[in-house]
Amino acid sequence: VQLQASGGGLVQAGGSLRLSCTASRRTSSNNGMGWFRQAPGKERVFVASIGWNGGYTNYADSVKGRFTISREYGSSTVYLQMDRLKPEDTAVYYCNAFWGTAAYWGQGTLVTVSS
Repeated sequence: VQLQASGGGLVQAGGSLRLSCTASRRTSSNNGMGWFRQAPGKERVFVASIGWNGGYTNYADSVKGRFTISREYGSSTVYLQMDRLKPEDTAVYYCNAFWGTAAYWGQGTLVTVSS
């Protein structure tokens, strides 16, 4: 399974970016997708996740109210709308997907937020 992520870039604090990730495998009821991020010198951490039909979402406390994860029903593409970005959101963002116990990672897309 391949995950193709895109949408990273440079933005000023307070601005917005939208990340997208498309999986090469069709969704199914045991599928979930999400985003993690890794800041320089830090561990990779959870950002947000969404269930296979878009009906369940979960967010890290640090992004609640600012980021929105979404996907269309039956779609293998997930989006992360990032608003009111802060310099501390600067990181490489990785798309993640799983089907049952099998998990896959995308190549990462860099988000840089300038102050």
